[in-house]
Amino acid sequence: MTERVVLAYSGGLDTSVGIGWLKDATGKEVVALAVDVGQGGEDMEDIRQRALDCGAVEAVVVDAKDEFASDYLMPALKANALYQKRYPLVSALSRPVIARHLARVAKELGADSVAHGCTGKGNDQVRFEAAVAALAPELSSIAPVRDLALTRDKAIVYAEQHNLPIRQSAKNPYSIDKNVWGRAVETGFLEDPWNAPIEDLYEYTQDPAIAREADEITITFTEGIPTAIDGVAYSPLQIVEKMNELAGRHGVGRIDVVEDRLVGIKSREVYEAPAAIALIAAHEELESLTLERDLGRFKRGIESEWANLVYDGLWYSGLKRSLDVFIDDTQKYVSGEIRLSLQGGRAVVTGRRSEQSLYDFSLATYDTGDTFDQSLSKGFIEIWSLPSKISARRDLAGE
Repeated sequence: MTERVVLAYSGGLDTSVGIGWLKDATGKEVVALAVDVGQGGEDMEDIRQRALDCGAVEAVVVDAKDEFASDYLMPALKANALYQKRYPLVSALSRPVIARHLARVAKELGADSVAHGCTGKGNDQVRFEAAVAALAPELSSIAPVRDLALTRDKAIVYAEQHNLPIRQSAKNPYSIDKNVWGRAVETGFLEDPWNAPIEDLYEYTQDPAIAREADEITITFTEGIPTAIDGVAYSPLQIVEKMNELAGRHGVGRIDVVEDRLVGIKSREVYEAPAAIALIAAHEELESLTLERDLGRFKRGIESEWANLVYDGLWYSGLKRSLDVFIDDTQKYVSGEIRLSLQGGRAVVTGRRSEQSLYDFSLATYDTGDTFDQSLSKGFIEIWSLPSKISARRDLAGE
């Protein structure tokens, strides 16, 4: 029986040519797998047919949008996941769900390997292969662009020679990756970090400099998960789609960052993630109302580690699973409502309320009704500062 390889297929030039290129180089039959994570664009059935026309023995299409939103984006939201405090892991979150289906289809169809279209200098090669290794260690991974010297100029020539059904147009100067959580843009003139982004880069967001009346919305959370907008219940996927529309209209979620890649180089990236940025802002604010101080402080350190693990392709690692248990436990009281004002590229929290709130008005107020016994503070401060006082005496004595 001829060996098989399952290729993560996008429908673009590299992965379309990669079907024949893989077969020629390895002798294996190629199964194309296209996974819908909300990237939009072409109809998935058209992509499936193109894979067959390019020589795939089978082409599998998976609608993973709801799975992606529920099982990958919601954990990221509960973790307030921002790599380098700014990037909401747009591409990093989609790779483990694609890899999961790569491993699943490879097992079901008896393939001994999987393949992807990544280069040897990016993060995604690590994310795909580390995830597959964790899910199906018996499978090997092949990267035609990295391992089989498939360059873009060779891909164009190969497509022309074999009459592959790939529409050729003027080369887009940017490399773009997108899903329902956001959109990533790199290369072209952006490779010079001094060059400012231009408006043509953006698709998910409108220009925040254009004057618009603010939109005010109320987001309901249940144990850390957004469940409704303005009282209307939505699924996780619908919440993200709706927030992309609402926040994107005001230019929320534009990010321009010099990023530290896993492979050791710095890369200039432009992202737009309106839903991600607005929802994280709302979720963090609700946590400030419902989490006790020490738990909130400690969680912020865990959030950074969680984001680093996911960025580095370790979604299926033991440490990531253990951190998930901790984060899930912190969310049992993170229920309530957050009011957001969307305008001028910003999502600003203007109100918060929760039946699980730790905010006590009678303790916080400075007006009549104050129940805080201020006389207790003097002794508290003396005990709290005692270690500093004792060490200061020692330091002064040694001078």
